[in-house]
Amino acid sequence: MSRFVPHLVLLVAALWIAASWMYPKTDPGEFDLTSFNRIPVLAGGRIKPMDSVARSSLLILRGKQTVRLGEDGEKSKIGASRWLADVLFNPEKADTYPVFAIANQEVLGMFGWPQADKRYCTYAELEPHIAKIDEEGKLAGEVESAKRTPFQSAIFTLRNSVYLYQRLKSSIHDEGTAGFGAEIDNYARTVAAGVAKLGNDAGPLDKERLALLRSAVARYERQADFSYLLVVAPPAGGKPDDWLTTGAALMRVKSPETIPVSVSALAAMGDAFRANDPAAFSKATREYAGWLNSEHPEWAGRTSFELRFNQMEPFYHSMVLYVAAFLLACGSWLCCPRGLRKTAFLLLVLAFAVHSFGMVARMYIQGRPPVTNLYSSAIFVGWGAVLLGLVIERLYRDGIGAACAGMVGFISLIIAHHLGTSGDTLEMMQAVLDSNFWLATHVVVITAGYSAMFLAGFLGIAYVVLGLFTRLLTRETARKLTGMVYGIICFATLFSFVGTVLGGIWADQSWGRFWGWDPKENGALLIVLWCALLLHARWGGFIRQRGIMAMAIFGNAITAFSWFGVNMLGVGLHSYGFMDKAFPWLIGFITAQVLFVLLTRLPVKFWRSFRGARPAETAAAGFATASGGA
Repeated sequence: MSRFVPHLVLLVAALWIAASWMYPKTDPGEFDLTSFNRIPVLAGGRIKPMDSVARSSLLILRGKQTVRLGEDGEKSKIGASRWLADVLFNPEKADTYPVFAIANQEVLGMFGWPQADKRYCTYAELEPHIAKIDEEGKLAGEVESAKRTPFQSAIFTLRNSVYLYQRLKSSIHDEGTAGFGAEIDNYARTVAAGVAKLGNDAGPLDKERLALLRSAVARYERQADFSYLLVVAPPAGGKPDDWLTTGAALMRVKSPETIPVSVSALAAMGDAFRANDPAAFSKATREYAGWLNSEHPEWAGRTSFELRFNQMEPFYHSMVLYVAAFLLACGSWLCCPRGLRKTAFLLLVLAFAVHSFGMVARMYIQGRPPVTNLYSSAIFVGWGAVLLGLVIERLYRDGIGAACAGMVGFISLIIAHHLGTSGDTLEMMQAVLDSNFWLATHVVVITAGYSAMFLAGFLGIAYVVLGLFTRLLTRETARKLTGMVYGIICFATLFSFVGTVLGGIWADQSWGRFWGWDPKENGALLIVLWCALLLHARWGGFIRQRGIMAMAIFGNAITAFSWFGVNMLGVGLHSYGFMDKAFPWLIGFITAQVLFVLLTRLPVKFWRSFRGARPAETAAAGFATASGGA
C-alpha cells in the first residue's frame, strides 16, 4: 500500500491545481463579475481583461489584490474586480475604501495623522491634501531615484497612486456623472438635431440645447485626455490602434444609431451597478461579451484565457509545491528514504509542469519570448534551475537534486512575486528593448546561464550544510555533489559565454557597437570569467571539493549582482532604476553567500561528516594536508 502513497499525494495535488482553473460561480442576486472580468480593454500598451486591470492597479495602490474593509477577517474583504467595478461605476463608494498604503511616518505627519508603521487610507481622507501631495510628489520626482530620501520615495509613490486612481475613475465617464445611458442618448439626439438643422439651413440650435452640447463636449474632451483605459472596441476587423476612450468615441457620434456598442453596453452596466440591479448588470455584461465574441473572437478568447490564468495563479501553486518537495526531500535523509524521495520527485515534476504552463501562458498572452523584464527573468531562472535539478535527481536519485531544485524554484518565484507588485508584469519591456531576434536569443540563453549558476551555488550550500551539521555527507555523496557542481558549471560557462556574445551582436545591431563596457555587459563578463576561473583552478589542481563548492557559492553573489545589482547603479543603457526595497535583500543575499564561503574554510574538526575520517578522505575533500591542497 505504501508504494501507492506518492501517486496518491500527486493526484491530490493535481486536483487542487485543476480546481483553480474553473470560473467561480455567481450566486443568485449577485453581480456577474466573471463576465465583467472578461471584458477586454486597452491599457499599458496591450489588450487585457478588466480582471488584469483590477489586480495590477490594486497591487500598485495597496500592495495586495484584495481590499479589507473592516476587522471581520475574510468576510470584510472584497476582491479586485468588485473594487474596480465600484471605481468605474460608483466612485463615491470607492472613495471610502482604504486602498492607499502609506508606510512612511513623515508622510502621515504631513497630513496631521498619528504616526504608524503602515496605514491604509481612503481617497476621501486624502482628497483635502491632494494639492500638497501633488506639490511634494513633483519635487521628489525631480530627484534621482537612488538619491531620494524615504519621505521623497513615499510621497512620489503616493502621488503616482493617486493619479492612477483618478484616471481609473474617469475611464468610463467624467467623475460625478449619473445616468450615463440617458445622458449619451440625449447628447446623440441633440447632435442629430444640430446636424439636421445645418443640413436644412434651419439656423442654429436653441440656447438650451447648445449649452447642453457644449457642456457635454467639454466633459468628453476632459475624459478623453485623462482616461486610463481605452474601453471602446473598434468594429470587426479593427486593430489595437483603433481602440478609443468613451469621450473620444462620443465626440464622433452623429446620431443615437452611431453610438458605439461598447459605450452603450458600459453605460447600461454602470447604470445597473449604481442602481444595485444585479440582473440588469448581468444581462448587459453577457450581451456585450457575446458581441465581443462575435466581432473580435481573437481578443475575446485571449482575454478569457488570461482571466483563467489569473485565477489559476500557476506560480503561487508552483511555490507551494516546491516547498513541499524541498521538505519531503530533506525528510528522506532522516526516514523513509525511498517513499519520501519518490513523493518529492513527483511533486517537483508537477510543480515544474505548472511552472512551465505559467511561463508558456505568459508567452501566448504577451506574444513575446519568455524573458521580457525582470519579473519574467525571475520566472525563467527558477524554471531553468528546476529543470537541471530534475535531471540531476533522475541521474543520482539521492534527494539532493530535488531539495536544491525546490529551494531555487521557490526563492526565484518569491522574487518574482515581489517584483510583480509594481503593476502589470505582462506589459512591454523598457528602454531600447524590443522583439529583435538577437535580443530574444541573448536574453533567454544568458538567463539559462543564471539558472545554472544559482543551482550550482545551492548545491554548494547543500554540501556545506550536510558536511558541517550532519553525518550525511559521506565520501560517495561528496563525490557526487562535486560531480554535479562541476557539470553544471560547465553548462553555465557555455550558456553565459554564448549569451554574452549574442548580446554583443544585438548591441551592434541596436547601438552600432559590439561592446561598450556598460555595467550590465561587465556583469555578464564577470560571470563568464568566474566560471572560467573555477574550471581552470580545478583542472590545474589548485582547488578540490571544498574549493569548488566555495567558488560555486560565491558565484551566487556574482550572478545576483549581474542580474539585479547593475540595474541599481543608475548608469548605463541597461539601468532600470534603483529599487530601494530590493537593495537590502540583495545585500543580505550576497552577505549570506560570503558567510557560506567562509564556512567552507573551517578546519576538519568542525565538519561533523569528516570527523574521524581517514587522511586520504579529508585530503580529497580539500582539507590541508602535509602535501598541500585547497
